[in-house]
Amino acid sequence: MSTHIEAKNGEIAATVLLPGDPMRARWIAENFLDHATCYNNVRGMLGYTGTYKGKQVSVQGTGMGIPSALIYCHELINDYGVKNLIRLGTAGSYQKDIKIRDIVIALAASTTSGINKQHFQNAQYAPTANVDLFLKACLYAKNNNIPVKAGNVLSTDEFYEEDPDSYKKWANYGVLCVEMETAGIYSIAAKYHVKALAILTISDSLVTGERTTADEREMTFKKMVEIALGTI
Repeated sequence: MSTHIEAKNGEIAATVLLPGDPMRARWIAENFLDHATCYNNVRGMLGYTGTYKGKQVSVQGTGMGIPSALIYCHELINDYGVKNLIRLGTAGSYQKDIKIRDIVIALAASTTSGINKQHFQNAQYAPTANVDLFLKACLYAKNNNIPVKAGNVLSTDEFYEEDPDSYKKWANYGVLCVEMETAGIYSIAAKYHVKALAILTISDSLVTGERTTADEREMTFKKMVEIALGTI
């Protein structure tokens, strides 16, 4: 048992899927994993372990934002020996050709967070995906005719921006979309020499103003889960 996860040793797989929403963690476990059992309900942050095609897989909610995600990633890596972290989340599109329900695989993650400034003073660290997981995900998507976009995403600390046009400066530099966790997950994975990847579904567009509903964000977006499970 760790501070925020009540699982016993051996109850969490080496590969963990990381949705921010604990309700999405339950939905993934119930709809994609065989023989799934709940190993965590501390603070309502649900975690499950089951099997997919005979391979043990876990899914753990992380909450919203880099600080929350890092708590769970730190404990999963250091207390439970997790080797592969795959974030499954939603994002807001910054590009007109990236539409609602499109899938983005994060090759790298820019950020407005100060998470790495305390470690790299007077320098900037560039958090990136693990190339092995990234290539496997892209190959699975290609072989299964699932269109994906890949590139730089933005991990922000603010969900509600004061300036509605602030996204444009990032869009002009080719950033594909915005979310709230990937830069932190990629950074902690690099620190502890484990693998990490973020697969994101576009839930809204800052370009067009389109949005999905809360229920859609929690209970759908199957393709990114299929890619993640196919990757591992």
